[in-house]
Amino acid sequence: MNRQIIRTDNAPSSPLYSQGVRAGSTIYVSGTVGIDPATGALAGSSIQDQTRQALRNCEAILHAGDATLADVALVTVLLAHPDDFAGMNEAYAEVFGQILPARAVARLGPDLGGIRVSVMMTAHTDG
Repeated sequence: MNRQIIRTDNAPSSPLYSQGVRAGSTIYVSGTVGIDPATGALAGSSIQDQTRQALRNCEAILHAGDATLADVALVTVLLAHPDDFAGMNEAYAEVFGQILPARAVARLGPDLGGIRVSVMMTAHTDG
């Protein structure tokens, strides 16, 4: 199967992994945190701020792969602090509204210095 690496300057990146990968009609978005790519800093200290930014970053990666949030079938959310669940849900609902992909929430393993959430997605497109 042909794989296409997806890259955008509109989301945080790392030399250690691809922001996204398209394999056929499936797009895999790597775990993405709430860092503002314009500043390189966290979008804020609250779980809501970081969740909104992480979702914007994932959306930018999807767009770079010619997909949208409407194409997302599965979202995995990793929380540094389980007590942030309600606040994450608040911001998540603002972004997804009625689109409602399948979702899993688990605990983020490593302590990443102020990072409260990481979001990864799987999307399916016609192309």
